[in-house]
Amino acid sequence: MNKNSLLQTKISVLDLAIVRDGGTASHTFKNSLDLAQHVEKWGYNRFWLAEHHNMEGIASSATSILIGHIASGTTTLRVGSGGIMLPNHAPLIIAEQFGTLATLFPNRIDLGLGRAPGTDQFTAAALRRDDHAAMEFPKNVQELQMYLSESNKNGRVRSIPGEGLNIPIWILGSSTDSAYLAAASGLPYAFASHFAPAQLNTAIAIYRNNFQPSEYLKEPYVIACVNVIAADSDEEAVRLATSFKKLFLGIITGNRQQLKPPVTPDEDFMDPMEEAALQQMIAYTFIGGPEKVKIELQQFLEKTKVDELMIASAVYEHAARLRSYEIVGNLKNN
Repeated sequence: MNKNSLLQTKISVLDLAIVRDGGTASHTFKNSLDLAQHVEKWGYNRFWLAEHHNMEGIASSATSILIGHIASGTTTLRVGSGGIMLPNHAPLIIAEQFGTLATLFPNRIDLGLGRAPGTDQFTAAALRRDDHAAMEFPKNVQELQMYLSESNKNGRVRSIPGEGLNIPIWILGSSTDSAYLAAASGLPYAFASHFAPAQLNTAIAIYRNNFQPSEYLKEPYVIACVNVIAADSDEEAVRLATSFKKLFLGIITGNRQQLKPPVTPDEDFMDPMEEAALQQMIAYTFIGGPEKVKIELQQFLEKTKVDELMIASAVYEHAARLRSYEIVGNLKNN
């Protein structure tokens, strides 16, 4: 069987803890757990949550706490961060938080790390983020690895719990800088092609060509995150996707809002320049019924040869969102 077939590829979830219009953070957290419990039954591999701040439509600011919420309500699913924005935090704090999570949920916690602020410049300042924090990201990753290592047991500063727990660390990225770091560190790499598609292929090539085997990983391992909105028909998927498109258009224009209800596609008119900018941002978005999504995901896998697909699905109605993930799960399992 083709190594890069959908049947052979692990699939996972990226949950942005999106707050829909008219909803609350409480509803979002309940729906996130319900989604996790469903995808666990459908054979998904991981469930990651992403750190964002000061965004009315995203409720995943306290990422470590949400990871514990999801892990406590599931049994086999790997749960983690996609990612923790490390420059917002002292490495010791993250080592302690994830050490606690890994102690509570052994062999189920992933620690994905990014260097972006996950917010605007004013909120970054409120987080006490240093202007040079991103430049220190590689050093901070090494410091975090030290706290989580068995060899630090004689260190003057120790992470308890955390020390010696062998928590998998991932480098996240949306540009080529992260690819070089992941390769040099011998760590697995996850690329945010769901919103930054332009450098996906270049970043993967850099990572694979420069990869140095390590005690953590012997061969390169790549996750690509994509958007999928699947429904029982192409027409219904296109309708559901109007919510997703408005959400991302708000990111482009700076008019960030909560996730809006879907509309009929002919009502979803936007300026041609906005449409062009949106299409560039969401190039790796797969919208359609089961057969269309299956063909397009298979083409993506054959082109990129990634080891794992991570799927984000911004759908307004929770039941329709569940159905989208169920369809993809069925494509993999049948």
